[in-house]
Amino acid sequence: MPAPRDAYASLRHPNFRWFIVSAFTMTVATQIQGIVVGWQIYAITHDPLSLGLIGLAEALPFLSISLPAGHTADRLNRRTITLGSLAAMLACSICFLVFSAHPSILALPGPWPFFAVIFVSGIARAFLNPARMALLAEIVPRSAYANAAAWRSSSWQTASVAGPAIGGLLYGFSSASVAYATDTALMVVAIACFAAIRYIPAPPTTAREPLAQSLRVGIRFVLHQPVIFGALTLDLFSVLLGGAEALLPVFASDILHVGPQGLGILRAAPALGAVLMSVHLAHRQPLERAGRAMLYAVATFAVAIVAFGLSRNVVLSFGLLALSGMADNVSVVVRSTLLQLLTPPEMLGRVSAVNGIFIGSSNELGAFESGVTAKLLGTVPAVILGGLASLGVVGIVSKTVPQLRALERME
Repeated sequence: MPAPRDAYASLRHPNFRWFIVSAFTMTVATQIQGIVVGWQIYAITHDPLSLGLIGLAEALPFLSISLPAGHTADRLNRRTITLGSLAAMLACSICFLVFSAHPSILALPGPWPFFAVIFVSGIARAFLNPARMALLAEIVPRSAYANAAAWRSSSWQTASVAGPAIGGLLYGFSSASVAYATDTALMVVAIACFAAIRYIPAPPTTAREPLAQSLRVGIRFVLHQPVIFGALTLDLFSVLLGGAEALLPVFASDILHVGPQGLGILRAAPALGAVLMSVHLAHRQPLERAGRAMLYAVATFAVAIVAFGLSRNVVLSFGLLALSGMADNVSVVVRSTLLQLLTPPEMLGRVSAVNGIFIGSSNELGAFESGVTAKLLGTVPAVILGGLASLGVVGIVSKTVPQLRALERME
């Protein structure tokens, strides 16, 4: 009989608790920001393509800088890099607050000041992600990586439930200024909590390499690990093609007719499903046949997105989005655990940066792809075709990466 599983192993470490609280408050803040920015831009333009441009404005700097940022995370103090990135994101929140307090700023340029600030936040996020993810592997014992991945995902998804709901309610029943003020206050809390982490950087174990050579080493490592590369590819294309989240303002405004409050609820639905799944995963033994579980989960995600595109009932739409979040969370936990288990500590920054390019940018590029497709074909066809394309990706990856399909228990 296997030993009882400690569902709270990672949470017993104070540094990880500070990490989780910081990540939680930051995510709530960015989700509030995202819901209000999306609604405001669509209200200004009434064009689904403008929603895609939000994703593009963040993805361009993120893609351009992620690899050098990963190199930096493997060479400099990861805690310092993270705090600097969070400070830059706080400055972006303050800018949105100023825009809402002084609407005359937007009188002539329209949404372009929003896009400029989003571009800056993309730069900050490019440095934040690899540094923070690499630091996580240093403050949690290796034996607790899978447990930490489940709780980290749970906290992120919980924040993703609370953030859109709070943002929609604050904006719908109060004002954009109140929503952005809440966003700003939460970012301050996130910085304070991360500053409480006690962290002594490990001495470098390898000689310093030129930037280009260092980046090639990180990319080559990912390309020569079929399981990691297959998992990243699966997530990249499923989210890139099957993302419906960017078009939710259109569904809330023009199809389901539920207003900004309803938009917040719809945006929270995938995260609610993911929270339920992540808590379940944290309390159970490691997944048997983890590779197959990941493939089935992404297939379920794709089917849920297709059904959401066809739905005209707000309750059914909410349930389908929640199902997509549950399925997506299985994929997230498997991929995150694989990265931390299979990557040498001295390469975690660069490999996390590659992961960020595959996964982090796929949400924003997926938003742009959804906006363009919706502009050309219509919102509903864009969502349905995207879900079907994601389902096709599952079949291709399953066939071409048998190592992922054969992946068993992760410990």
